[in-house]
Amino acid sequence: MNSSDIIDTSDLPGEAAKNHASVPKTVNLLTRIFALSIVTVMLTFLINNYLNFWQQWPGLPSFFSNQGWFGLEPLRIPLADGQITKGWLQFLSYLGAVVIVVLYVLRTHNRSLRLDADLLSGFSAYIIRAAFWIVLIIGITDIIISFLRVENFLPALVGDNLADAIGRARFRAIYVHFPLILVSLIIAFFNKSLGFTWLAFLVVLAEFQIVISRFVFSYEQPFMGDLVRFWYAALFLFASAYTLVHDGHVRVDVLYSRFNKRNKAWTNTVGTLLLGLPLGWVILGTGMWKKTSSINSPLYVFEISQSGYGLYVKYLMVGFLAVYAVSMIVQFSSYLLEKVADLLQEPDGSQLTESK
Repeated sequence: MNSSDIIDTSDLPGEAAKNHASVPKTVNLLTRIFALSIVTVMLTFLINNYLNFWQQWPGLPSFFSNQGWFGLEPLRIPLADGQITKGWLQFLSYLGAVVIVVLYVLRTHNRSLRLDADLLSGFSAYIIRAAFWIVLIIGITDIIISFLRVENFLPALVGDNLADAIGRARFRAIYVHFPLILVSLIIAFFNKSLGFTWLAFLVVLAEFQIVISRFVFSYEQPFMGDLVRFWYAALFLFASAYTLVHDGHVRVDVLYSRFNKRNKAWTNTVGTLLLGLPLGWVILGTGMWKKTSSINSPLYVFEISQSGYGLYVKYLMVGFLAVYAVSMIVQFSSYLLEKVADLLQEPDGSQLTESK
C-alpha cells in the first residue's frame, strides 16, 4: 500500500486530530462500501440489462418467480435448465459486485475517502469524455452520410447494395455507429480534456448553417435540424455531472448560503442520499426495467426519426438519458465520499471547523 493511502492526521490542528481519531473507523469503511457498491451494482445492472433483452437471459424477476422466492407467483412456463443456470449467474453477479467491494475496502482499510472520491470522479469524467467524442464523431459522420443519401451521391460512391444497406437503421448502427463509439472510447482514454465549450460552439455553428442555407441558398433538409438537437441534448445532459464535480450548478436557496462548512457538508450528504442517487436510479429503473421501457425500446430497435433522410441517431439520443443517469450516479457517489470526508475532517482537503 502506498504511503499516500494512509490517513495522516499529524498535520491537523490538535483538536481536529483528536476529533478525527475519535470517529469510529467503521464510518469510513461503511461509507466506502456503500458508495462503491452503488457503482458496481449499477454496472452489473447495465450488463444484465443487455443480457436480459439482447441475449434473452431470464433476468432476476423471472428467476425469482421460477424459484418461488420472495412470495412471487410461479411462472406459468417454468424456465429450462439452461435458463435457470443463467439466472443463478445473474443473481450471483449482484452478490459478487458487493462482495468484491467489501473485500477491496477491507484490504485497503486505511485508504482515505477522498482517494476513492477522486477515483469515482475520474471514472465519471471518462464517461463524459467518451460521450462527448461519440456525439461529435457520429454527428459529423451521420450528417455527411445523410447529405450524400438525400442528394443521391451514395450509389456512385459505394454502390447500390451498400447504399441501400446504409439506409437501414440496424446496419448503420452496427457497422457505422458502433465502430465510431469504440474509436471514441479509445480517444477519451488518452485525451483527458473535456470539450464542452467546443460542443456549445458547434451547436451554434450548426444552427447558423441552417439559417444561412435556408435564407441564402433556399436549402434545408431534416438532418440539419437533427444535428442541432443531437448536439444540444448531449451538451445539456452530459455536462451535468461535470458541472456537479466543480460545484457549478446554480443553487436557489435562502438557507444554504448562510450555513457554515460543516452544515453544508451535512446538507449535501443528505441531499445526495435522498435526492441525487435516487434520481439516477429512478431513470435507470423506469427506463430499462422491461424491453418496452422508455430507454430500452428505442435502443432495441435502433429507433430513428420519421423522416427517412434525417440523422439515424434517435436511439442514441434516448441513450443519452442512460448516460446521464450513470454519470450522475457515479459522480454523486464520489460527492458522497467527499462530503463525508469533510465531516470526518480528513486531510488533503478543506478542514471543516465550526464557524463561531
